[in-house]
Amino acid sequence: MSAPPATALAWAAADPYAAALRAGHGPLFLSRDDGWLLPLEVERWCARADAVDRAVLDRCEGTVLDVGCGPGRLVAELAARGRTVLGIDVCEAAVEHTVRLGGQALRRSVFEPLPGEGRWGTALLMDGNVGIGGDPRALLDRMAALLRPGGLLIAETAPVDIDERTRVRVVDLTGAHGAGDPFPWARLGTRALLRYARGWEQAGQWTAGGRCFAALRSRSANSSAEPPKRTAVISSHRARNPSAGSPVADR
Repeated sequence: MSAPPATALAWAAADPYAAALRAGHGPLFLSRDDGWLLPLEVERWCARADAVDRAVLDRCEGTVLDVGCGPGRLVAELAARGRTVLGIDVCEAAVEHTVRLGGQALRRSVFEPLPGEGRWGTALLMDGNVGIGGDPRALLDRMAALLRPGGLLIAETAPVDIDERTRVRVVDLTGAHGAGDPFPWARLGTRALLRYARGWEQAGQWTAGGRCFAALRSRSANSSAEPPKRTAVISSHRARNPSAGSPVADR
């Protein structure tokens, strides 16, 4: 599998992002070279799951993998419901925050080997994480490999009709923490996401609280293997390093 290491390394080295998560607030932005800024909702991400989040989580099936979990509000909410859930993020501060909330998390890129590959019931790409790696089709292919046949992907899309690939950096305009290194990113509206979703079945789209979502289901017919009889089981160990032991059995 090919990984976009620049994305993981840039996010992991983005001191403004880590500092904002540790403080629990911004202001923080994604910035293009032309000066365009996208505000990052650090306060909402660091808070508990809100009503819109909880409605999304009500749709989850089986074991859940939260890709780019950030400070872990969704992982913590699912864990409190007694669900088997794992968050992954390339930022150590995000993993630490998730663990403090009572969730399980690994510091790892989605393009690296992950626990439970091919066995997750649901995968989440929330808070703009459809942009990870700047290559939507490659990301969707990777998500399909992580899910069980017939598994569910729930993605939050941009609230505008956009299909953009660019390079951005995380910036703190207060000057306290400067700017992180540039990395590839994408912004997708729902229509654009569906155009890239070849090999997926549409399973719904909706808006709530000014946010947009789409659900896709991986096609069982595309897998030559029988659906596994065992699900991913999370142990009590919380690994925080890509080289550390996995918290999910039978990686």
